[in-house]
Amino acid sequence: MKMIREDIRNIAIIAHVDHGKTTLVNEMLKQGGVFRSNQQVEDRVMDSGDLERERGITILSKNTAVHYNGVKINIVDTPGHADFSGEVERVLKMVDGVLLLVDAFEGPMPQTRFVLKKALELDLPVIVVVNKTDRPDARPGDVVDETLELLLDLDATYEQLDSPVVFASARAGTASLDWRQTGSDLAPLFDKILEHIPAPQGDPEEPFQLLISTIDYNDYVGRIGVGCIERGTVTAGQMAVKCAYGDDAVSMPTRLAGLFTFDGLKREPCESAMVGDIVAITGFPDIAIGDTLCVPSCPEPLPFVKIDEPTVSMTFCVNDSPFAGTEGQFVTSRHLRARLFKEVQTDLSLRVEDTATTDAFRVSGRGELHLSILIETMRRQGYEFAVTKPQVLYKSVEGELYEPMEKVVCDVPAAHVGSVIEKLGRRHGTLTVLHGEDRVRLEFSIPSRGLFGYRSEFLTDTRGEGVMNAVFSGYGPYKGDIPSRVSGSLVASETGETTSYALFYIQERGELFLGPGEKVYGGQIVGRSSRPGDMDVNVCRKKHLTSIRNSAGAEETYRITSLRVPTLEESLEFIAEDELVEITPESIRLRKRELDPETRKKKASRKHSHAN
Repeated sequence: MKMIREDIRNIAIIAHVDHGKTTLVNEMLKQGGVFRSNQQVEDRVMDSGDLERERGITILSKNTAVHYNGVKINIVDTPGHADFSGEVERVLKMVDGVLLLVDAFEGPMPQTRFVLKKALELDLPVIVVVNKTDRPDARPGDVVDETLELLLDLDATYEQLDSPVVFASARAGTASLDWRQTGSDLAPLFDKILEHIPAPQGDPEEPFQLLISTIDYNDYVGRIGVGCIERGTVTAGQMAVKCAYGDDAVSMPTRLAGLFTFDGLKREPCESAMVGDIVAITGFPDIAIGDTLCVPSCPEPLPFVKIDEPTVSMTFCVNDSPFAGTEGQFVTSRHLRARLFKEVQTDLSLRVEDTATTDAFRVSGRGELHLSILIETMRRQGYEFAVTKPQVLYKSVEGELYEPMEKVVCDVPAAHVGSVIEKLGRRHGTLTVLHGEDRVRLEFSIPSRGLFGYRSEFLTDTRGEGVMNAVFSGYGPYKGDIPSRVSGSLVASETGETTSYALFYIQERGELFLGPGEKVYGGQIVGRSSRPGDMDVNVCRKKHLTSIRNSAGAEETYRITSLRVPTLEESLEFIAEDELVEITPESIRLRKRELDPETRKKKASRKHSHAN
């Protein structure tokens, strides 16, 4: 017999990046009694990873729970960036409703549209939370209208269009049902959750069934599966089998070594849990996302949400530079392959394939950020390798070539609108929306490859005042060639240590990527040339000593003024087809694929003659 669990609510918080999801969860935890009144709590406590804290974005979804008026509210904090939307898609299977967080000034943004569409497809009820209402430039009334337009545009049901709206300031920890009034706490939000989000229901007497939506890992207990119990009751230590949807194979019965529920920021061991509970289980060493755990007598797998396909790929290969093996702990192809295939088990949006050579692997993901986060994580874990320029993944539709398209929203000062429209137009971007006066919002439809290398240009063109967001919008017909990078590279001609003297005279030829006193090898890229074509330069040249001293009694100083060390993302955007980014725990270097200058020239001339 079905029962309704009125003591539980399961919700996910979805929003565009930087609209305040994690800050809101922080305040919900504080006001839900998770922390002591005098306890020091750091900002964005749910962003537990170093990369998440440094970049101010959520990369992995997190589970937590608070108690309010005798009801346990399980909360899933999800990523806001579209590159990590695979995380969002699968965790939505664990919840019964969503909080849609929207900035009171910016309104719905591209990623808001993407994650909301996934929630509406699953027919989940929505509570709209207009956040940052205490901003001086807030326009909550307009933002509510824009959100309703978005719901209409996404074919929301009548019930979803009638979603309640809560106005909040996550940083201040307040909420109210009228934007003209400031609340004193988050009670109005908690009340709406209990009122509008349905309680989970099911039969606790039926055979146990649990769909795994997230995988965690612990060195002591191995893989930890997290999911919502769809049916029945589970007890710690009972026997269970694992089965996958669309696969007849059923694992051998295995004992559940551990059973945990979420309370605050901790996983609490428990003796039993029933339908509606979000739990973590241990004991299955090879458990994967999408698997269903059942009682051995009734193995019935549950359908799992279809994860959208990757749109961008790059090749990860063994580092073969002269400095190979000097800075990394894991440097062989065996290490690299094992680490990449391990990542696939927890990140369903990622694809890894072997290539024709044993020391290179093709890795496909949702976007440049998705892959660059993987690269940064691996280098911090001691891996050393090299990666190629990102490439988009094409499709053939009825014999025609289709490519991934992006919806781009640019918020720029009026003075720089012309430059942005011209640059994106050159990259086959189509302007669809233009509105605003002092700050203008531009919306474009553009091929994904048209954005490679543009983000740094965009910041330069808008004097650092522009904001650009993009989200994958589907596949469209191939738009034709897009002009590639015009400037060439400054390439080191010999191995050694850079000197101020050499760099001082080279900087007039372009922008430098390295300062003095750094080790380089022949074929390493040390800067961006101000002209088309590559230029070999000697960055290790020293000044010849003479017996004549200058009258001031001090040697001449050489000031380096055009130095700009590129980040990992900027390096991936900058490199050309014949270049690589060398990744080590200590360094990020740009290099030519072919280090020998003579061999490079021969290959370039052969390519030129074939083209003619």
